[in-house]
Amino acid sequence: MSIILKRANGEPSQDDEYRVLVDRFWPRGVSKEQIPIDAWLKEIAPSNELRRWIGHDPQKWDQFKQRDFEELQAYKEPVQGLLHRIEAGPLTLVYAAKDKKYNNAVALKEYLLSKFSNP
Repeated sequence: MSIILKRANGEPSQDDEYRVLVDRFWPRGVSKEQIPIDAWLKEIAPSNELRRWIGHDPQKWDQFKQRDFEELQAYKEPVQGLLHRIEAGPLTLVYAAKDKKYNNAVALKEYLLSKFSNP
């Protein structure tokens, strides 16, 4: 079971078996041809309200994750699809944020891994 995180402007690699863009909006300044992805699951990205609330503030990170996890509970079908995908092989979560430590893909990875340890 493997979940890889990559920025949208990063180069794909052989480890990227299945690439999913997990942002609500398409990355700025990049055409759809420039980002090789297999799926775009914008519905599992944090809501606009939650994105605005965190405002790139690392001090709010733990509370952001809690709220994001609550939102993800409503998206059972796409989350189940990702969990099945992880069982089939490596999954690459693609995101546009510049911050590699505090972004929705990091939170989503943690959420998905928690589903394996606590189904």
